[in-house]
Amino acid sequence: MKLLEEVQLKPVESLQGKDLLTLLDYTSEEVKQLLELATQLKIITKAGKCPRLLEGKTLGMIFEKSSTRTRVSFEVGMQQLGGYGMYMNARDMQIGRGEPISDTGRVLSGYLDGIMIRANSHKMVEELADNASIPVINGLTDLDHPCQALADLETIAENKGELKGLKIAYVGDGNNVAHALIAAAAHVGMHVAVATPPGYECDKRFIEKAQMIASRNGSTIVVTNDPVAAVTDADAVYADVWTSMGQEEETLKRLKDFEKYQINDELVAHAKPDYMFLHCLPAHREEEVATSVIDGPNSYIFEQAENRLHAQKAVLVSLLA
Repeated sequence: MKLLEEVQLKPVESLQGKDLLTLLDYTSEEVKQLLELATQLKIITKAGKCPRLLEGKTLGMIFEKSSTRTRVSFEVGMQQLGGYGMYMNARDMQIGRGEPISDTGRVLSGYLDGIMIRANSHKMVEELADNASIPVINGLTDLDHPCQALADLETIAENKGELKGLKIAYVGDGNNVAHALIAAAAHVGMHVAVATPPGYECDKRFIEKAQMIASRNGSTIVVTNDPVAAVTDADAVYADVWTSMGQEEETLKRLKDFEKYQINDELVAHAKPDYMFLHCLPAHREEEVATSVIDGPNSYIFEQAENRLHAQKAVLVSLLA
């Protein structure tokens, strides 16, 4: 703790030793504190003074899905904080041969200080967390992507200042990224509008929980099938791929179902002139987003990608330090 005081960093003490499976499990104050810490860590890192707060700590990183940003940002984040990130491909582990995830959780708890997992099933990650005695961090599941959402809000805050009262519009599939964004925005008092094609809406139970948080913070969550209604007067416009990993067999159907949901110049003309375009990446130019938008002056996608590093370092410091 002495080192933290020297650099004036404040980990979110209430999160020490806890899991991060979804931001719905956190309080609004905890989410705000994580965002503040992420910004502080970014400033200190840019100044070449990142403190080694996780000296001697090891994070096991389990991947069932391919990754660029999640793997690199967690691995580099652990290294910058003085710890070690251990990459583990699920196919090379015994869970790839049928070992119960509950047994894996108990075993890894004896070796590691924390687990980050990028998995197919959210229920599997919940089971891992239930059986592990060390913090488990959701690096992406079919239901949620909380680390991405923290980086998203960090990016908006850096460029817009106060988050409360801003409007963010998400256009596309009501998937894990959409869920995470809704939960994070609800915690900070941002208004959210989500436009999906019929049949691709967000999980109703997830929305209901997020709406309870939003109501306490004076914000709203609107779900619609109309992309123009969602984007109108938005401060930020967000896209994700139409076909996620594991859905490749649905590609042709999705291309047809989503064809009216491309974020292009015509659509963003309904947003505020200084809107921010965001995308969790990787992107398929000329599918979910026009090249003129993603490579245009309102695009913040690479700053957003970099902020995965700093947002996750805030999580790692708070849960593991």
